[in-house]
Amino acid sequence: MVQQVSGRSGKTLLELSGNNAIIVMDDADIQNAGQRCTTCRRLVLKNLILYLLEQLLTSYKQVKIGDPLQKGTLLGPLHTPESRKNFKKGIELTLLHSQGGKVLTGGKAIEGEGNFVEPTILEISSDAVLVKEELFAPVLYALSHLKKQVAINNSIPQGLSSSIFTRKPKNIFKWIGPMGSDCGIVNVNIPTNGAEIGGDFGGEKATGGGRETGSDSWKQ
Repeated sequence: MVQQVSGRSGKTLLELSGNNAIIVMDDADIQNAGQRCTTCRRLVLKNLILYLLEQLLTSYKQVKIGDPLQKGTLLGPLHTPESRKNFKKGIELTLLHSQGGKVLTGGKAIEGEGNFVEPTILEISSDAVLVKEELFAPVLYALSHLKKQVAINNSIPQGLSSSIFTRKPKNIFKWIGPMGSDCGIVNVNIPTNGAEIGGDFGGEKATGGGRETGSDSWKQ
């Protein structure tokens, strides 16, 4: 498509996918930084920071599932039966096909009417096939790291949004510099979603290219 459009001197703007990561350093102030919800898919933790995992597990187990139009419901159904099947397939792939995954909470499709599934946290290797793919379901991959957190963020085909939680300037400047995140959106101490409309929204790599908003959007 890009080649066809370029052949007639046209410009392209592609928004194809996202597989967003948040890196949590051991100096992160989570209570101060985590004030908003996030559509993060991959959570990269130094040595799988136990206190943060415990907080996440407690929160996930308290999520009210049901009719999204009813007060108090936090998680509604997936859009289609196919999405529900993909959720089950992803969990099975993790557990049955040497993906090295472990379900920390959730992991099941809810029987009955509607395409409901449990909010899920998987402890899994960053090299697992499932981690490289975009799964449209409430699944969070908890990934452990020692010193290769940026490499983990950059190791997938998609490149929409990314974030790091830290208080150390050296971590921040590495993250936003040329040796840092290769995503179109690079955040610090805020979630991967919620980008202001005035920002240059768009991704890189398999996510696409071009900017839908911001100072560069007029160039598209």
